[in-house]
Amino acid sequence: MASYQTIKDWPEEDRPREKLLAKGAQSLSETELLAIILRNGNASTGESAIDHARLLLNQFGGLKGIEEASFGELGKVKGIGPAKVAQVKACLEIAKRVGNQKWETGQPLRSAEDVYHHFRDNLGTEKRELFYVVLLNNKNRKIRDVKISEGSLTASLVHPREVYNPVIRESAAAVIFVHNHPSGDPAPSPEDIDITRRLKEVGDVMGVRVLDHVVIGRDRFFSFNDKGML
Repeated sequence: MASYQTIKDWPEEDRPREKLLAKGAQSLSETELLAIILRNGNASTGESAIDHARLLLNQFGGLKGIEEASFGELGKVKGIGPAKVAQVKACLEIAKRVGNQKWETGQPLRSAEDVYHHFRDNLGTEKRELFYVVLLNNKNRKIRDVKISEGSLTASLVHPREVYNPVIRESAAAVIFVHNHPSGDPAPSPEDIDITRRLKEVGDVMGVRVLDHVVIGRDRFFSFNDKGML
């Protein structure tokens, strides 16, 4: 019978923690990341932290399922005691709080992901199509958000006059357009592309920089700027 091996007995390049330190967290699978959080397995059963991580992911259908599971449900999994449940829940809560950090007034724009996280809670599950313009100063710091329209995105609802009125009032130097797709799929429609083009043309004439148009879907987003479509 083969003797029990802990992760410490594995070749160094295969150990999740050493792999993270050498190659970065992005190089690890969800199983490996979860194993680092769990820290150890169970010598009496011959199960490693990797085994326990794989069991959790399989039983709850992934990290989202683990996050939504109750303490009691997690504690029923073989080898997962109260300490491990607490470790997993604490790490997932930290990740959730980071993801929910708002893009506050006065903060600089870093990426389309900032915009997505700011609007995700309000627009990600919204049943109506809403269009916003985010006003920025000359240092790309947010002034405020302005809701322009509700309903399907059409030229009549999203008219340059309505969009750029608050831009003029606030003396904004740059803008970001944001709207959601109730279907959950953020891929831009032909109407989205046409309206973005027209608004960009007006912005160029007015000397207002159009930095992006971010389409919010369910758990994902589309950035016109990131895709080179501005």
